[in-house]
Formats: sequence, C-alpha cells, structure tokens
Amino acid sequence: MNLKKSFLKLCENKEFEINKYQLSIIEKLINFYNGNFKRPFLDKIFKKKRIKPGFYLVGDVGVGKTMILNFFFEELTEKKKRLHFNEFMIEFHNFIFENKKKENGISEFVKDLGKKARILYFDEFQVTNIVDAMILGKLFEKIFNENIKVIFSSNTHIDDLYKDGLQREQFIPFLKILKKNAEETELKIEEDYRLNIIEKNQRFLSPLNQTTNFKFNQFFRKVTKNKKKIFKILNIKGRKLEIENFYEGITKFNFKELFDKNLGSEDYIEIASICNFIFLENLPSFNENNSDQQQRFITFIDIVYEKKIPLMITSETDIGLIESSKNLSGPFKRTTSRLYELTSMNYEL
Repeated sequence: MNLKKSFLKLCENKEFEINKYQLSIIEKLINFYNGNFKRPFLDKIFKKKRIKPGFYLVGDVGVGKTMILNFFFEELTEKKKRLHFNEFMIEFHNFIFENKKKENGISEFVKDLGKKARILYFDEFQVTNIVDAMILGKLFEKIFNENIKVIFSSNTHIDDLYKDGLQREQFIPFLKILKKNAEETELKIEEDYRLNIIEKNQRFLSPLNQTTNFKFNQFFRKVTKNKKKIFKILNIKGRKLEIENFYEGITKFNFKELFDKNLGSEDYIEIASICNFIFLENLPSFNENNSDQQQRFITFIDIVYEKKIPLMITSETDIGLIESSKNLSGPFKRTTSRLYELTSMNYEL
C-alpha cells in the first residue's frame, strides 16, 4: 500500500490543494496500517512500541477528516465495515434483542462482528444517548480484545465526548478504554472547504416569506412532475410512521413533522432508505427551549449526509446565522457545514 503516492494522485485528479497538515495525517495512517496489519509480529520480536488498534482523527468541521479517512478506507483490502454510529448501535441492540436468551450477548455480537470485518470505520463519531453511553465501555473493550481495528473521525476530543451528558460518570470507563486503545490525532486547517462550494445550485432559502415559499414549491413541482404521489407508511418495530408527501423517492416535510415528534435515528434511517431528495420547510433557529428538536435535527442531518441525499430547505435565517442551544453548539457546527453541501450538491432531474 503506497498510501502517500495514491493520496497525491487523488489530489491531482480532483484538483485538490496539497495540504501539509493532511499529508501528516496520511503519514500517521501509514504507521497505523503497518503496525496493525503488516508487521505486528516483527514489532513484538524487536520490542518496538505497540501501535494502538484504534485511530481517532479529531478536527473542526470542513477540514477534510472524512475525505482522508474515506480515501484510506477505500485503499484497504482487509475485511472492513463503514457505519454511521447510530446504525451500528441499532444493529447491536437488535442483535441483543434477537439473542436475549444467550448469557454473553456483547461477546456474541463482537464475535459475529469479527467474522464480517477486521476494521471498522465510524465517521463523525459522537455519543448522545445515555443507554449507549452506559454500555460502550464493555462493548469496545470486547472489540479491541477481539483484535478488531477501529478508525474514527470526530469533531470532539475524546475527553470531551458526551460532555455534560446525563450520568456522564457511567461513560468514563469507555473514555479510558478509548484513550488506551486509540491514537488521538488532530487535523487543523484554517478554512472550511465546504464553504467554498460554488453556490449556483444553492437550495437553502431564507427568510420565510412569499418569495422563498414560491421558489421552494416551484422547484418541488418541477422535480415531482410526472411522478405518482403515494401515501407512504413505514413500519418501524411495530410503530407506524406516515409520510403524506411522497413522490417516488422525493419527499416533503414540515420541520414539526420530523422533529416535534419523539422520533430517533431508527426512524430517520428508514426515511433516508426510501428517499433520493428531501424538501424541508420552516427550519427555525434553536435555543434551550427547543434543544430536543435540535438534537433530532442533528441526528437527521448526520444520516442524510451519510446517504448523500440532496436537500432543499426554507429557514427563518441563513445557514450561517442559525442559532444553537448552548449544549449543542459544538455538534451543530458540523450540521450547519453539512447543510451547505447537502443544499448545493448536484441533482439531475
């Protein structure tokens, strides 16, 4: 694996600027790969410093973390699995439920996981759920003991994960395991490359008025022309989720439909699985009074971004001016950055 040469070739082909900070991360990924997949036996013989089985890349939004780790992941020939963390935890909880008669559910899950992948990739890793926070220590201890390698990208330093979260003391064992087994590396770049996207396809409309409403509905009529409207019902673990405006993969929602209700990642994953374009009306600014809705919106955008589903949105304010509740201001930087990309990506009619 000539990772550096391949990365330079990628930058040349995509006309990316060669960045010394990103190149330094490539060098560390080479060291991580060689130490875990190419020479661990020799390193033991010559008593070289152990290369940790985890690689945790932290950095602000738009610095290229995902681009670098996606590139690295694609170059891997080992059995591998890339998952959104919410999807991973849903898989885990489903496995435990289906195997509830077995005594060592976590061990059985990790053994099954090890048969499918020797390296896992979690992009934009974060923890917001107390149930997940309480079990992550045991789960990842088993993952690392099973010799499964893990790479993470995150906007949050390990020590700050689940900061100010409910019963955070029960999350501390996981932090200790993660710090012991994952090399934390920070990528710093001065500007958010996503903000440099040519905005000729910009579909984020503000403020809320007759003009933006007309543009929004005009484009909706354009992309749904000749498409059949279906009253879609999703069955999610015995619950019914109704979608009124569904046109062969194109959907339109009001903000309250998706985020005032008690929906979660399972629901948003199911919605994303049937959509190829989503229209969203009446996005508000956020504060302490609607922080629950903001958390759901963050989760939704993470899932939509993972699936690369284009968006069109009407909002009270411009992307860069949307306010946040205090506790979610960090994760929300990632969300607003992703909104630039999702409302600007090409969509062929």
